[in-house]
Amino acid sequence: MKFQLKIWRQDGPQDSGKFVDYSLEDISSDMSFLEMLDILNNQLVRKGDEAIEFDHDCREGICGSCSLNINGNPHGPDTGTATCQLHMRRFQDGETIVVEPWRARSFPVIKDLAVDRSSFDRIMAAGGFVSVNTGNAPESNAQLISHDTVESAMDSAACIGCGACVAACKNSSAMLFVAAKITHLAKLPQGQPERTKRAAQMVTQMDAEGFGACSNTGACEAACPKEIRLENIAQLNRELVRAAFCSK
Repeated sequence: MKFQLKIWRQDGPQDSGKFVDYSLEDISSDMSFLEMLDILNNQLVRKGDEAIEFDHDCREGICGSCSLNINGNPHGPDTGTATCQLHMRRFQDGETIVVEPWRARSFPVIKDLAVDRSSFDRIMAAGGFVSVNTGNAPESNAQLISHDTVESAMDSAACIGCGACVAACKNSSAMLFVAAKITHLAKLPQGQPERTKRAAQMVTQMDAEGFGACSNTGACEAACPKEIRLENIAQLNRELVRAAFCSK
């Protein structure tokens, strides 16, 4: 397969950046999108050019590092799929593919396609944790939790913090990410000690990081590779109301 690539190149946060055109041939349809970028980087290095910077780690759709905007879509054209799980057979032979980093003020570009998502880490540090006693692991049946509660909590816990929801939202809102982390812990007994203050603290930090308000369009849910549902945002709003009453 042949492809024409328009890839965003930016030397650093203060650089203006620009799109650069590249051509690739003999690309297997079974390659992942990141493997295709590896091939391109190998060619650039052999020519003495600088390789394209992009984030990656597990390449199994687990870590959320592969944050690329492909033809205007976070993680590419497939739903419920991270960039590392996107295969080149999804594109037409000879197609032009535009590759950009996440576009959000709270995700400043580090270099080329790599962005700084440490704002998510600071939001988690503000309240995305639980209080536990150290020592031996507790008996697994010591706290009974219904099957439906466990399944619902794990659906929220599936969020990998990639930031696709932010990149898809016209307001660059992080509400879906924050809501998933808050909902996960709010539904489990282990998350109850901090429950009265967790939502308020994490939302306050989210606002401090410069993320926008929820647009209510559902673009975040559509772009999420783990298909985190909008119901989590409704739960977040309930947790905020609960926190307001409990603080009085």
